[in-house]
Amino acid sequence: MGGCFSKPKAVEVKVELSLLEKEKEVDGLSPNGKASPFADCRPNGALGHGSEDDSGLLPLNLKTRDYVEASVCHVKDLENGQMREVDLGSGRALLIKEHGEFFAMGHKCPHYGAPLVKGVLSKGHVRCPWHGACFNVTTGDIEDFPGLDSLPVFQVRVEKEKVIIRANKQVQKIFPSFSGTSVLVKLGFLWAGPAALVCAETLRQEGFTDRIVMCTMDRHPPYDRPKLSKSLESTAEQLRLRSVDFLQDHDIELLTEKEVAAVDVKTRTVTFEDGLKMEYRKLFIATGSKPKPMNYKGKEVKNVFHLQTPEDANSIARLANNKNAVIVGTSFVGMEVAAALTDKAHSVSVIGIESLPFKKALGEKVGKVIMKLFEANRVKFYMLNEVSEMIGHHGQLKEVVLKSGKVLRADVCVIGAGSVPASGFLKQSGIHLDSKGFITVNKMMQTNVEGVFAGGDVVTFPFPPRNNKKVNIPHWQMAHVHGRVAALSMMGRAAEAKTVPYFWSAMFGKTIRYAGYGDGFDDVIIQGDLDELRFVAFYTRSEEVVAVASMNYDPIVSRVAEVLGSGKTIKKRDVE
Repeated sequence: MGGCFSKPKAVEVKVELSLLEKEKEVDGLSPNGKASPFADCRPNGALGHGSEDDSGLLPLNLKTRDYVEASVCHVKDLENGQMREVDLGSGRALLIKEHGEFFAMGHKCPHYGAPLVKGVLSKGHVRCPWHGACFNVTTGDIEDFPGLDSLPVFQVRVEKEKVIIRANKQVQKIFPSFSGTSVLVKLGFLWAGPAALVCAETLRQEGFTDRIVMCTMDRHPPYDRPKLSKSLESTAEQLRLRSVDFLQDHDIELLTEKEVAAVDVKTRTVTFEDGLKMEYRKLFIATGSKPKPMNYKGKEVKNVFHLQTPEDANSIARLANNKNAVIVGTSFVGMEVAAALTDKAHSVSVIGIESLPFKKALGEKVGKVIMKLFEANRVKFYMLNEVSEMIGHHGQLKEVVLKSGKVLRADVCVIGAGSVPASGFLKQSGIHLDSKGFITVNKMMQTNVEGVFAGGDVVTFPFPPRNNKKVNIPHWQMAHVHGRVAALSMMGRAAEAKTVPYFWSAMFGKTIRYAGYGDGFDDVIIQGDLDELRFVAFYTRSEEVVAVASMNYDPIVSRVAEVLGSGKTIKKRDVE
């Protein structure tokens, strides 16, 4: 995706709006989807380093039982720039025609299983319609995130005007061999998230042979944390991103339940709360965020949760069953939990300090229709309010008292009132933190200290579309990007975050998709029908579109992300 963050060009871009039939989405239900009916995905790809040896193409001497072969269409059935999902007899593949050539690859995005045929084809890659991941049509490599796996690609030939696909049934997982003794410590303080995992995998893929140690305060291997608030009853096993066996196979050591206490950059030592000390040659800090402290009485009362782990999610679902649930905060996490509880709890109440949910992020018009959607599903709102006290009986939560004096019945309470960077252990380290506690990094994800890198929710980094202003973008997708850039930088390879921020949220079977960086937007242009929840919202700053959000308008957000990623600008007049 070269040029994504190059200086915007002053060109006019017309954004075509096309309303596609809604695809049933499985956000929150399935961990990583399978890319192909014939084979497993290739882990995380080589991102531009694919070859015929590792891309799933077939050697000529394969036996018949090792592949399927099918004539799928006439050469004139596809125009340049078109894609088609084709049947190979025992499965399906995505057939692509670009610049007169045919390509074939796995038909589902390996992130959540989205049908790529409904995505966006542009300049040699396909962008997922749901969450914006990009895949190279020639190699199958993942070129932009989210997701950890690449796609298999298949041989295509033309005989007598017929397009024939030969698909390998088995695609080998390609990782370099390695061994070593020196230490590289990678930190995951609250949870082993995508930044740390992608960094570790990228190091292995790029030939790093020394020791990698990934430490986490969590008790589990890395898991799909955004699904916690969407699928409260899912277990860590169901949400896992990589198995323990996978990590062991690729010599990535995982230390769980390790809380970091301090980093000494002079001796290159990390000290943990249990007294363990480890030396490092290179350090990657991806400690994420922690709940923002709240001031209220009754903090010793049980059944009050900050949603951080699968155990928290499971407990919330169990305690809310036919009971009264209160959600404090109208963040995306808080609102997703509220939506998830409506078919379990007797009542769901939401407390927010703003007049509308998502007002700051999505604007007043979108905030109003989302609030109506929740109210239609029996959620009661208490806006412009804050918690004064939690009251319990025998230590169990019974009531939540608001500063307005209103008393809410409550058997379980979930606090989703924002977060702060988990960086307190660095205050005396010499690693630079800004006034809010974020670690500041350069475009290569390097801190002010040699050999120390950071990424994910805990950092501010230079963002080219805003003249390299240091920003914090706490998106799951962005953490993947940071992990890859940091790994390449550790190995002395010039890299920077060439991506368009992409975010999604699911509530009541509806998904909000969002791309760009809309902080400070001054106008919102709505197209479609807000009341029918089929709309696209363009967020503008001055005369430029800086972000887009949609509901039931796929793949418009991925299409806009593709335009912004190419370095072009979309003007306000183009969408008005």
